[in-house]
Amino acid sequence: MPRIDKAAISRSASRSAAIAARATGDLTVRAIGLAVAANRGLRLSRRRDTALLPASSISGRALVLIIAIMAFLASLTAGTVQLVSSASTNWRSAIAREVTIQVRPQVGRDTDADVKQAAAITRASAGVDAVDVYSKAQSTQLLEPWLGQDFELTEIPIPRIIAVKVSGHPDFGTLRKTLDQIPGVSLDDHRIWTARLSTMANAMILVGLVILGLVLTASGLAVAFATRGAMAGTREIIDVLHLVGGTDRFIANQFQRHFLRLGLKGGGIGGLAAIAVFVAAGLASRQWVATPGGDQVDALFGTFSLGLGGYGAVVVIAGVVALITTVVSRLTVFRNLRGLE
Repeated sequence: MPRIDKAAISRSASRSAAIAARATGDLTVRAIGLAVAANRGLRLSRRRDTALLPASSISGRALVLIIAIMAFLASLTAGTVQLVSSASTNWRSAIAREVTIQVRPQVGRDTDADVKQAAAITRASAGVDAVDVYSKAQSTQLLEPWLGQDFELTEIPIPRIIAVKVSGHPDFGTLRKTLDQIPGVSLDDHRIWTARLSTMANAMILVGLVILGLVLTASGLAVAFATRGAMAGTREIIDVLHLVGGTDRFIANQFQRHFLRLGLKGGGIGGLAAIAVFVAAGLASRQWVATPGGDQVDALFGTFSLGLGGYGAVVVIAGVVALITTVVSRLTVFRNLRGLE
């Protein structure tokens, strides 16, 4: 009795199924080809003729576009949060290193003498690095952005300003008590402004993180709906695969590989687009430095330079979008397969 070559029969069946699938497009034959290849342990990602999902389709391109948009928005949000966090740290650090002493003119007192006395007391205090006494003209110029240059200020008792740069942890309590002995002199350590800036920055960061979470959630929902649509379009193939012994894990792996490719492509496109936007914004901000608006933007957000950490966050976000695409597609497939049983 001749010996039966099972491997040859399996190879022949696989080739026959693939040829029949290409020639007639019959879903049943295509599913049998998938099952035979699965039983032989072949890597289906290298064989277009036995792929459960087409390598490229209109729905696949649309999903790549959606994922790219979501990754772009998520990366922009993450980069903006990084910018706000960095700017907030710079604000608070700059404010913490400088305090202000105001000398308000008093009737019957020599304002210049009070200013000199306050400056001498401040210089003698521990932790003070520099004391900058503003002249009357310089103190008046500080009000010009709000009152204008044509506003007459000669009759207004404008306080004199003393800017003090500090380091370490100066004893503001003792310095304040000493300065209070001079009428009209007060010390402002900007504690209130620091608290307000911290609250504002933390609120912006929280809003950014919430938006980031919503964008990632929307990405997951879009992938879930796309996976359900893909399963509905291949329902006959899935039924035949079950009949010929195809496991749920095998079917889920096909969908997972397909959506992983789409997620990596869309995430990469969105991440690169976000990086391009930040680079362009950084180059544009350098051209605006000499303008009043540019100075305000630079004071608020810096030069739009994310640094390695910021660009790394954008890359991580793009990878997270691809990971969400893969995980959600796999979970959706298993859930729908259990519903078919």
